[in-house]
Amino acid sequence: MRILFVGDVMGSRGREMIATYLPQLKGRYRPQVTIVNGENAAGGRGITGKIYKEFLQAGADVITMGNHVWDNRDIFDFIDSAKKLVRPANFPVATTPGLGYVYVQVNQLKLAVINLQGNALMAQSLDNPFYKADELLTEIHQQTDLVFIDFHAETTAEKEAMGWYLDGQVSAIVGTHTHVQTNDARILPQGTAYLTDAGMTGAYDAILGVKPAKSIERFLTQLPTRYEVKEDGRGVLGGCFIDLDETTGHAKKIEPIVINADNPFDFNT
Repeated sequence: MRILFVGDVMGSRGREMIATYLPQLKGRYRPQVTIVNGENAAGGRGITGKIYKEFLQAGADVITMGNHVWDNRDIFDFIDSAKKLVRPANFPVATTPGLGYVYVQVNQLKLAVINLQGNALMAQSLDNPFYKADELLTEIHQQTDLVFIDFHAETTAEKEAMGWYLDGQVSAIVGTHTHVQTNDARILPQGTAYLTDAGMTGAYDAILGVKPAKSIERFLTQLPTRYEVKEDGRGVLGGCFIDLDETTGHAKKIEPIVINADNPFDFNT
């Protein structure tokens, strides 16, 4: 099974990159499942029903989220009917709308796609993501051994710990949230594909997708500054391609993807 994953889509520039390059990436890699993290898609904060539909039309099969999932109030109008949208599964079950994981049917196979949020250095403290993963996998493994996790977390240590904790139990763990692609894509010893962060999709000449001047101002003054998402200029797309053994559920390959002015996309390479 072949999976294409695209990291945090940031604002309208990120959505433009999806519209332009997702069909081309699907043409190159021929994924059977395409997953896009959309938690920053609406001006850097959350997602709308319109954007959710645009991603599906562009070729996404599942949209994952993160700590900004509730920032745009529009989500409460459509999340319960959005069967291809997954928010962090470790929000309280009894009070949280939406799904924490979904199954994608590919011929006779099922891929489970889980969204989890870390707790280290995050503003929200949710249910322990490690114990939540254990709970979900007890149920999911009755259905399939093909499992992809988008782990939306701040610290490298927590992401790596999750990778090693679940090595051999899931097919792939890819981190999101920090917006900078890491250089550590690998297959762990028991067969789990791992990448600390897939990177973001948005403005290239920016600081984590926001206008540099506003970010620099905060560091210079130590005063609260309202960040402004950079919505124009050169773009960047970060993600990865993963190939799984459909019999064992283990990964055979993980390949980082980055498209920007310094790494232009060439369909033929």
